[in-house]
Amino acid sequence: MAVNVAVVGATGAVGDLIRRVLTERQFPVKTIKFLASEKSAGKTVEFAGKPYTVEPINAAAFKDVQIVLSSTPSGVSKEFSPIAAKAGAIVVDNSSAWRMDPDCPLVVPEVNPEELHNAKKGIVANPNCVAIPLTVAVKPLMALAKVKRIIVCTYQSSSGKGAKGLADFESQLTAFATGKPVPAPTSHRAQLAGNVITLDWTLDPNGYTEEENKVVNETKKILGDTALGVSPTCVRVPVKIAHSEAVNIEFDRPVSVAEAKAALASAPGVVLMDEAKGEFPQPIHATGSDHTFVGRVRLDPSNPNALNLWLVADNLRKGAASNAVQCAEELVRRGIVK
Repeated sequence: MAVNVAVVGATGAVGDLIRRVLTERQFPVKTIKFLASEKSAGKTVEFAGKPYTVEPINAAAFKDVQIVLSSTPSGVSKEFSPIAAKAGAIVVDNSSAWRMDPDCPLVVPEVNPEELHNAKKGIVANPNCVAIPLTVAVKPLMALAKVKRIIVCTYQSSSGKGAKGLADFESQLTAFATGKPVPAPTSHRAQLAGNVITLDWTLDPNGYTEEENKVVNETKKILGDTALGVSPTCVRVPVKIAHSEAVNIEFDRPVSVAEAKAALASAPGVVLMDEAKGEFPQPIHATGSDHTFVGRVRLDPSNPNALNLWLVADNLRKGAASNAVQCAEELVRRGIVK
């Protein structure tokens, strides 16, 4: 079934990638339009080898659209996603605006695709770029034993701050590599070249950053377990693309490394790398891929019921654009889009 699609925020970094992913995955497009702010309207973008003029976001633009793939700031999404849904479209939204709304499913297709049937407001929320690969890796292990607690430390790339973050990092890196004075940061909260930043996000009243609180709340919602313990520390590292995560998972009983590796090896969306063969996940493996790379699976020497593992995923693709397109594919496959 071919569908009518609108890409909102089409000229941004994620919107640009959504266009590429739609083509790469051969999404069944009947018609497509590209929408953006008044400032970007009139620009030309390319899709499947053809030029398209970017249109301004307004209510009339959603007429006859069946799926909207939206990548805008939360404020814009709060205004226009309900308008698109009212016009009859199902919106897959990349912002944080709808993630914790009980009437909007928070979906990772490899983890909880059945939740797509529960989009009461016509809006499907695309999760945070840390929560997506984390839940892709944890979900198959939940079939082995009950997961009680997750401790995760992240190593998040500069591109999590968008194009401005990357430009900031690259200017710093050029100076740092040549021994010149590093320019003051313009997007990141501190110098990133040759450094790591633990407060590259807004600090919330509970002492955790906005990013860390997203990881806590979204992981619980995606995995469907409000009692699950989640303890995160999020850190920005001097890498361009792909987020890495060091994960400790506590179960209600011992789970062997062999059991865990077997479950991960057969899990959708997971590429298991074998440290015994000298393989280990790195950002350079994940960049440009829609998979979550998992390795370094080992027993926790301090807790007989816990395992440690390391994972890496492309934060722009699986952490944003590709997950949104995969949600759209499932909406079509399941007959939710009419």
